[in-house]
Amino acid sequence: MSADEQFDGVGKRVKTDRKLAGMTQADLAREAHVSLSLVKQVEQGKVPASPAFIASVSAALKTRAAKLKGQPYEDDTPSSRRLHGGIAELRREIAAYRLPPDDAPPASPARLRAAVAEASKLRHRAKLDALGDELPSLLRALRTAIHHADGHERDVLFGLLAEAYAAAGQVAYKLGYDDLSTLTTDRVEWAANQSGDPLACAAADFYVAGELIVNAEWRGALQYLEDARAKIADEVRRGDEAALAMHGVLHLKSGLAAARAGNADSSDDHLAEAREMADLVTSGSDHYRLAFDRDSVNIWSVGLAVERQDGTEAVKRAEKFGSRFSTSTPRERVGHHWIDLSRAYQLHGDRDKALATLYRARKVTPQMTRKHPQVRETLVTLAEHDRRRSDTLTGMASWVGVRL
Repeated sequence: MSADEQFDGVGKRVKTDRKLAGMTQADLAREAHVSLSLVKQVEQGKVPASPAFIASVSAALKTRAAKLKGQPYEDDTPSSRRLHGGIAELRREIAAYRLPPDDAPPASPARLRAAVAEASKLRHRAKLDALGDELPSLLRALRTAIHHADGHERDVLFGLLAEAYAAAGQVAYKLGYDDLSTLTTDRVEWAANQSGDPLACAAADFYVAGELIVNAEWRGALQYLEDARAKIADEVRRGDEAALAMHGVLHLKSGLAAARAGNADSSDDHLAEAREMADLVTSGSDHYRLAFDRDSVNIWSVGLAVERQDGTEAVKRAEKFGSRFSTSTPRERVGHHWIDLSRAYQLHGDRDKALATLYRARKVTPQMTRKHPQVRETLVTLAEHDRRRSDTLTGMASWVGVRL
């Protein structure tokens, strides 16, 4: 991919692929089930391409969403080389998941548990480079230990392996390797099923539903998530906190599927269900590394409004709970909130706050912010409306790698 192609916005790539497919804007709007005016505005760079738009259009154009987003975003800087440098080794380990290990002696379950917990901390802090460095050897060590274990110990190790695969999936997804992210989700599901833990399986269902959502299979995701909640109904009725948190986070994912499907009422219903669960769990709860509590629901509430392109509602929701979060709220979640809120301000018509909020995201989670496709879309469309291109806008774009 040339530099010019890499730094173009989604709209320009959509336009190019649409023409190569021999489709008019009206054809694309009809096939993708979006409005003609939206196709025109996105192609002109006047409106940012939402995740729902990208998913629908990529399906209509029979191409990958990551291709339309221009991912992965690589350059020759040392930081970028380190971020992407571990992907090849991670691919090899993901592919080798069933192979017998080398002759290295297995680490103790206690040591592996501590190592997986540390990896999950890096994930919550969005330290993608350090996490990418650690994961291949950690996955290999877990594979070795499982080969030598049996009974309950083996089940526990498979649960740890599912958690480590989930962390790997986050690295792959955030760096734009959608094929590897999908493969890793399969590994999460496989390991969780081997563990015999119904809540680990529910966590895997959360990630599988995410794959359905990014591929515009929203109805299928809603049914899949409903079935996932039904499987843990007994644990929920017993009041197990981990089950309550899992039930809540599955509702949040349903809210996302509904929002992208354009069903605001259904999305809000799932949000309300999740809020009820959040009132029943301890602040800072992080069962199965899904970080579900009141802060989490508040953050999702803003994101869900943005997903249905209602920037004004998203801003109102954000103003209700302010900008203070518990120290236990993962920085990855907080950084994602500022990215969502920046999009909300842009949709609301406040471009200055949109840009200022991106700077807040950069401060909290620099690696994730720099590689996030919606950050790039926001900057491209801000530039389209700001022909003077302030120093702050130009500076942020330069840091991200977008040429305005």
